[in-house]
Amino acid sequence: MPLGARIFDIAFSVFIYLLAAAILVGAILFSFNTSADKAIFGYRYYTVLTGSMSPTYNVGDMIFVQLKGPENINVGDVITFNPSQDSDAYLTHRVTEKLVDYQGTGVTCFKTQGDANNSEDSFLIDSSRVIGTVNFGIPWLGYVVRFVQLRWYIVLPIVIMVAVFFYLLKRYFLMGDDDDEEDENSDKDQKTPTTAENVSADVK
Repeated sequence: MPLGARIFDIAFSVFIYLLAAAILVGAILFSFNTSADKAIFGYRYYTVLTGSMSPTYNVGDMIFVQLKGPENINVGDVITFNPSQDSDAYLTHRVTEKLVDYQGTGVTCFKTQGDANNSEDSFLIDSSRVIGTVNFGIPWLGYVVRFVQLRWYIVLPIVIMVAVFFYLLKRYFLMGDDDDEEDENSDKDQKTPTTAENVSADVK
């Protein structure tokens, strides 16, 4: 295998393993951490449970929310917020209006609406209940992470076995390539004396 191809293969393998490990470890950490303020590197992630933001984000997608204050949120941003202080549920809707210093209270409030809804939400969201803005989402990943969170003790051995399997498979093919190179070198070595003998015979 050419050197460049080997370097690419190693880099790609490392990337895949690190990505799988990050998803697995992140899911486990979030599973055991019951704090409402849990975050990883300034981000929180949530699984979309309803179709109110379709087609931007669909049920089962995982969205990554960057923690932000109200001064960094503008109309058109998609935000995740707690619609009620008496509930642990979260909603993700788009900001349709930003009300700075609402009614002289000094509090910034937001009007929101789901992309799939025909009207704005009937309630205002004050800045204290806003988590942040959605930076991006990954389709269907929410289902995967949810399964890992609930069944991590099953997934962890499977991930280890798959990693070991691919490592052994890679070693097997690399050994096959080495054997082919040795056979080619052996054939060349066997041909060289024959050629030399023919030359010597011609000289005599």
